[in-house]
Amino acid sequence: MNASWKKLLTMAALSLGSTAVQADCRATSPDYSVALIELYTSEGCDSCPPADRWLSRLSDSSERKRAVPLALHVDYWDRLGWKDRFASAAFTERQYEEMRRQHSAFVYTPQVFMQGRDFTQWRTVGDPAAVIAAINAHPARATIELAAETGRESANVNLRLQVPKRSDRAHAVIAVALVQSGLVSKVEAGENAGKRLAHDHVVRQWRAGPAKFDAAGEAQQQLVLALPTEAGPLSIVAFAEDAETGEVLQALALPLCPR
Repeated sequence: MNASWKKLLTMAALSLGSTAVQADCRATSPDYSVALIELYTSEGCDSCPPADRWLSRLSDSSERKRAVPLALHVDYWDRLGWKDRFASAAFTERQYEEMRRQHSAFVYTPQVFMQGRDFTQWRTVGDPAAVIAAINAHPARATIELAAETGRESANVNLRLQVPKRSDRAHAVIAVALVQSGLVSKVEAGENAGKRLAHDHVVRQWRAGPAKFDAAGEAQQQLVLALPTEAGPLSIVAFAEDAETGEVLQALALPLCPR
């Protein structure tokens, strides 16, 4: 960890000294590629609950070091009888962008992306351990460091990204998500009317943009993320990807320490 990174963390700690900070959590990505799994889903879609349950099984603490799951709720189902409280137009746009990278304009729910590629096999594979292991066998193309300090209402997040190869930096973007599990909704209308739906790995906040590298291939960011009032385990997820190809350079999940 270089001197500027240490200074950044110290400044963040001092700035939070008067806000009843209760926890300081840190993590660094491994030297192998961590699998990024994205599920595009909606509470208004009656074929989505099986995919939600499939993603929920990826919750083991040891598995978190091998794969990072995200549930991104799209908003194009909202006009069909039930408004999904987790839905965002930003997630819909990302789903379309991921398909454009694969030269297709067709999106659907539930849709799973594994490492930036449409992963239709989730229905038949069941346990994706072998697929994840194959991704882990590749060396990481980036290193991510996360530090998060949690207060009563928000988390201050410091991120450091290191990308050694100049070619990997050309179109690199960084995404940071606040993710929550253990959520439940009672759906009262639409295709899932009358059902009680359980959700894990739900993206509650999302920030994404181009990485701004220095001459050494390092980029740093500071973010303040408001915490939801609902109970449920929270994590910060960060990943770097190539905006042109969708290739994932590296991903990292940092469980937030209790407030």
